[in-house]
Amino acid sequence: MPYRNMTLQELAVHIGIDVREVKRLAERGRLPGQCVRGEWRFNRAQMLDWLQREMHTLDEQQIRDLERAMARGRDEVIVGDLLAPEAVDMNLPARSRPSVLRELVRLAERTGLVYDPAGLIESIEEREALRTTALPKGIALPHPRRPLPYATADPLLCLARVPGGLPFGGPDGRLTYLFVLILSHDERAHLGVLARLALMFTTTDLPARLREIDDAEEALALILEHEGTVLTKRR
Repeated sequence: MPYRNMTLQELAVHIGIDVREVKRLAERGRLPGQCVRGEWRFNRAQMLDWLQREMHTLDEQQIRDLERAMARGRDEVIVGDLLAPEAVDMNLPARSRPSVLRELVRLAERTGLVYDPAGLIESIEEREALRTTALPKGIALPHPRRPLPYATADPLLCLARVPGGLPFGGPDGRLTYLFVLILSHDERAHLGVLARLALMFTTTDLPARLREIDDAEEALALILEHEGTVLTKRR
């Protein structure tokens, strides 16, 4: 869909949040909208950027509503299906922000699904230059600013741990230890995965447990366990 303006009602339907709550967020200046002659208008591209930056600041129910809205009318995206065993490295050799992004793309290449590693690195670095994808609890969710359907054969995720942590601009000022690289093919799937990961990493003990794990298979099993817990709560 083109990046056009949306009305208050259209945005509420799009992100699955009650229109009254969307209006409150807009009136408080939390949403990037404009009120013209008493009518709110929201640019779709700006909203995508905002959701990518600020999703972790929404409350749990708002994130669940967004996740549900992104899955409406399509096959549900399952994190476990996007994360192959070869795309998990719990001892990633990285010591800086540029090196961790390069190593994450190299990790993605292990899947055999990457067509354009140089283009991916450039797009992910561009996104980080706008604002860090680091969240509280020592995690970061790097991704291109826009989905890149021609850079990979299929959507995929990569999970990595940097045991000693590194500065990545987290909002709590702490080091970042865990990284999940998100490579989606379309906006709705991308936001759905972001919402699912936000629920898994910010509402459970998953970050603390992953920081103690060296084995990739054990880490993958823990991801599947926590995703199952999130899905069970939603029903």
